[in-house]
Amino acid sequence: MSFYTVVNCMDGRVQRPALDYLTERFGVEYLDTITEPGPNGILYRRDDPATIDSILRRIDVSVGQHGSIGVAVVGHYDCTGNPGDKAHQNRDTTGAVRFLRERYPDVPIIGLWIDETWSVEEIDIPS
Repeated sequence: MSFYTVVNCMDGRVQRPALDYLTERFGVEYLDTITEPGPNGILYRRDDPATIDSILRRIDVSVGQHGSIGVAVVGHYDCTGNPGDKAHQNRDTTGAVRFLRERYPDVPIIGLWIDETWSVEEIDIPS
């Protein structure tokens, strides 16, 4: 069994595109999905310690118990939980990825942008 982890918005419109992209891109069987409204903003701002702890506990289970081979953080078009345009979303996703890379230095962590056509784009975030 192979797993990958996605920290995604709870918005149902972005679940399938993320699942399809990540399972194909990484050749995994299962996607552990951690959802919150606007999680890229939550992890970027770090102003909601209880929610951050919850997200991190779930990543710990996915990585530690399921052996997840990586983590993706998603930002998307028309997000109600973290309103903002693509530049805003990508800034928050980049900050969230950097935060998680500090916490999980041995786990590959990427950022994704999902646009208004529900197409997925991987964000270039240097180490």
